[in-house]
Amino acid sequence: MQKHFSAGSGAYYSDSIFFLSVAMHKIMPESLTRIVQLDLDLKYKTNIRDFFQEFDRFPPGAVIGIAREMQPVYRHTFWQYRKEHPQTRVGEPPPDGLPGFNSGVMLLDLGAMRASALYNQLLEPSNVAKLADQYRFKGHLGDQDFFTMIGMEHPELFYSLACGWNRQLCTWWRDHGYGDVFQLYYRCDGPIYIYHGNCNSPIPDD
Repeated sequence: MQKHFSAGSGAYYSDSIFFLSVAMHKIMPESLTRIVQLDLDLKYKTNIRDFFQEFDRFPPGAVIGIAREMQPVYRHTFWQYRKEHPQTRVGEPPPDGLPGFNSGVMLLDLGAMRASALYNQLLEPSNVAKLADQYRFKGHLGDQDFFTMIGMEHPELFYSLACGWNRQLCTWWRDHGYGDVFQLYYRCDGPIYIYHGNCNSPIPDD
């Protein structure tokens, strides 16, 4: 995982802790069947119990609940694949594109992860390498990159959380070459339940 989804030894997302979620179903005892995994840079506008109830919305086959990435980071990261496949949805903005995921707020259905032959096959090193080669992918954001990559091929493994459950506030890519398309990714309609102050972004007081 680390050689495909981190920027190398010493980089922020190179530590193994940023990959634990990928195999949490193998680490935790069988008696534990559901986990809510959260970043620290969050502000809650609702009771976290309400978020836990999103597990009940998972369609058959889904193993992880996760919100889309709200910056064009994967429009950038998949640049080579996109160049070779100009009609692809990979890296394109919602609602019709595949913008990738943000792992700052996640629901891990450990029971479903254990039971999913497909998900566990995708963890095999040879299959990770095969997909990384297929998508010309070299990431740097740990588990988020892995989930994004397999989600391009197998979206049925994921329950897509509403953007209000992970309202990311980072605007870094707006000022680094993607200002023309930034709002297509950043826009979030509907109620906000959790603010995510990623890339050290200030979180509103209200």
